[in-house]
Amino acid sequence: MFNALVHQPLYNGLIFLTDIIPGGSVGFAVIILTLVVKSLLFPLSRKAVLTQQKIKQIEPDLNAIKEKYKNDKQEQAKKILNFYKEKGVNPFASLFLMLVQLPIIITLYRIFWTSGLPQIQEEALYSFVSSPETVNMVFLGLVDISAKSWVLAILVGVATFIQMRLSMPAVDIKKGAKTFKEDLARSMNIQMKYVFPFLSIFISYSLSGAVALYWLTSNLFTITQEIFVKRNRQQKQPTSLVSAGRTDKVQ
Repeated sequence: MFNALVHQPLYNGLIFLTDIIPGGSVGFAVIILTLVVKSLLFPLSRKAVLTQQKIKQIEPDLNAIKEKYKNDKQEQAKKILNFYKEKGVNPFASLFLMLVQLPIIITLYRIFWTSGLPQIQEEALYSFVSSPETVNMVFLGLVDISAKSWVLAILVGVATFIQMRLSMPAVDIKKGAKTFKEDLARSMNIQMKYVFPFLSIFISYSLSGAVALYWLTSNLFTITQEIFVKRNRQQKQPTSLVSAGRTDKVQ
């Protein structure tokens, strides 16, 4: 079922794009296929970004609730869920997006890593998808995406770092007593921002140029989406504050 519903449609999409792109460029086919998939998931990912921003805005109130009911975890969880409901926030939006994207991401990696390109698996093609006469694995005449590429891997690392900076809150470096939970959260934040980009370089290099190109395109799309959603929300926020009679808080 997974093969029929996810793997085969994506593989056929890649081959179809390779066939219609002049010169049979697999690199451009990878980029277009990635953009198509990310565009289809955009409504979900946009909602997840907005949810993260809302949670960040109401974080002081959440911390107050946690502190007030810290000795009664059951009541604390109930109050937090009610508070989310009152503010119209779905804390599971990001989790749902991840669950939807996971099989697609795994399949794309599988296709780019084990597709055997430039050889075509003709038995996996739909009847209306033609096998391309030319399969060009050299992207822009410079990078062979069928092999490992340090250039693409490093670009993946840079894009991952930028994405982490945009999507994650700033690290609290103020001095003073910290709880174990706060220290752990700060440590995880630092690792995600500064360790994961380096890790992504070695992972993308160890696979193939096609996987790295997919990862790079996906990261660039996400960066653009983060900037677009945040700017759009910032432009709307002053109007909403004025209408709510909170003009004193508008800078």
